[in-house]
Amino acid sequence: MGKILVLEDEESIRKFIKINLKRAGYEVIEAVDGEEALQKSLYESEIDVAILDVMLPGIDGFSVCKQLRKNDKQIGIIMLTARTQEIDKITGLSIGADDYVTKPFSPSELVARVDALYRRVKLLKKNKSDYFMQGPFKIDLKGRQLYKNGKIIELTPIEYDLIYLFLMKPNKALSRNDIIDSVWGKDYFGYYKAVDVNIRRLRKKIEDNPSEPKYIETVWGYGYRWKTN
Repeated sequence: MGKILVLEDEESIRKFIKINLKRAGYEVIEAVDGEEALQKSLYESEIDVAILDVMLPGIDGFSVCKQLRKNDKQIGIIMLTARTQEIDKITGLSIGADDYVTKPFSPSELVARVDALYRRVKLLKKNKSDYFMQGPFKIDLKGRQLYKNGKIIELTPIEYDLIYLFLMKPNKALSRNDIIDSVWGKDYFGYYKAVDVNIRRLRKKIEDNPSEPKYIETVWGYGYRWKTN
């Protein structure tokens, strides 16, 4: 699995994150402040994802985020923010972070976010590109945008996550539970109908004839499959 940098000054939280990431199969590099995180990012080879706390003594998480993004365009970055600080989320995403997790958080949610970002990072490194092509579709992995035959298709965040999941797993039958875990997170307790509703909306945007879908195939009694042939 991948290598994850965890920058968190509170030891109990840092150890909690490390334990759960190691259980998921990741190698974990710890840093207690921004200076140590930047130093380790230079000397540790192939860090795939960095988890950065925003509030830190000395160099804060935003400054570390900007420097990491400057040094490595492909590294995945997740910011840890306080639940009440909406501006932290906006600031983090605007300076190069890929995602954010609010405190307090569940370990399954954090690992799911890391898993999703790690897959994206590995794909970027494999293709050495910010784009992924499949048939008439082109997905902009950094800009989170989808194109069909060169024309942009406006998607909601959920719709983008759905199309990304399908494109990464072509011709594989995905259960509704698989889709919920990957897109909504393992802590989601809503109805399976959310999957069907969003698939229906997505088909209207990407299919030539939504009533006879060519790409998103229904696997009756189970879920959906992305067809490439």
